[in-house]
Amino acid sequence: MSEKNEIIIQTTNISKRYVMGAEVVQALKTIDITIKKGEYVAFMGPSGSGKSTLMNIIGCLDTPTAGSYVLNGKDVSKMSENELAEIRNKEIGFVFQTFNLLPRQSSLDNVALPLIYAGFNKANRTKKAQDVLASVGLGDRSGHRPNELSGGQRQRVAVARALVNDPSILLADEPTGNLDTKTSYEIMELFENIHQKGNTIIMVTHEEDIAQYAHRIVRLRDGLVESDIINEEPTNPRLMAEKLQKEKEEKERLKAAKAKV
Repeated sequence: MSEKNEIIIQTTNISKRYVMGAEVVQALKTIDITIKKGEYVAFMGPSGSGKSTLMNIIGCLDTPTAGSYVLNGKDVSKMSENELAEIRNKEIGFVFQTFNLLPRQSSLDNVALPLIYAGFNKANRTKKAQDVLASVGLGDRSGHRPNELSGGQRQRVAVARALVNDPSILLADEPTGNLDTKTSYEIMELFENIHQKGNTIIMVTHEEDIAQYAHRIVRLRDGLVESDIINEEPTNPRLMAEKLQKEKEEKERLKAAKAKV
């Protein structure tokens, strides 16, 4: 099997039930999904659709009630908590809506944190973390703490931390949820650049415009896959950022012209 067609995620008949008192909630009913290496996929769906539950299972934060989940050739659906923790550290890079950065640590230390658990010595941790920070455009912010950074910069630090272990997949949960429109475009441009380098990206979002940046969109409803389509014309984040800048400049021009009257 060529690398381009290598299957990295395969779920077969996975379901998930939660017992809440006397009530049983069927969060996922029957989910069959195949994702190949290098794909850029968005999971979409309204609240209660099962997308967050599916994300937790794919991210090895939870296990299915039934069915199998094979990640990079390993069946993780029956693994222990310790085994899942090892898989999470080696195979998955997480990006969250709320950044989840350590407030008292520098950008460099936040990015280097997963490398401590991976057994890297301090010199190698520092070098690798600095290189990844530079790759997301923050090479000059390594000594800054989160409260000294903008929202977009904090999310870039979070992306760098997610990438530092060279994971099999980058799993992003509502990555633009706390960002303004312009910064959202910038983060989506960063994701596109990461994808172009061959990384596999899975993004969970409820925002239609954000999902359109992905090259494949899986829509969930009531614990089932409602549709799974290739996005033939994904949104170009650079063009969107340029459009926003032009609109801003035009507004400023009109405001200045009005002030002269």
